[in-house]
Amino acid sequence: MRVNKKIAVLALVASFVGLAHADEAVTFKLEMTDGKLNPARIEVPAGKRIRIEVKNTGKGAAEFESVELRKEKVLAPGAESVVVIAPLDPGTYKFFDDFHQQAQGVIVAK
Repeated sequence: MRVNKKIAVLALVASFVGLAHADEAVTFKLEMTDGKLNPARIEVPAGKRIRIEVKNTGKGAAEFESVELRKEKVLAPGAESVVVIAPLDPGTYKFFDDFHQQAQGVIVAK
């Protein structure tokens, strides 16, 4: 009987570990430089939480903004930050640098 309890406990622990890994965000990097986005297209897995590490390597301020995703993040020159996005349905979601309107990008969830 004791062995069965140990097996049950191990199975329960394994299921919690599996859930923790399933909830982990997929990380991508985005560099913003004085009106340029690198990359301007980010392909992400649909249905997974997304983490975008944003770095402003420009001489002026930059702002990651997406109206569709309801996200905004202002970065001073040289600053780094993270934008976390809930799991997305398949589709294309626009983002831009609000301080440099010509800098347009897309997140494509597949």
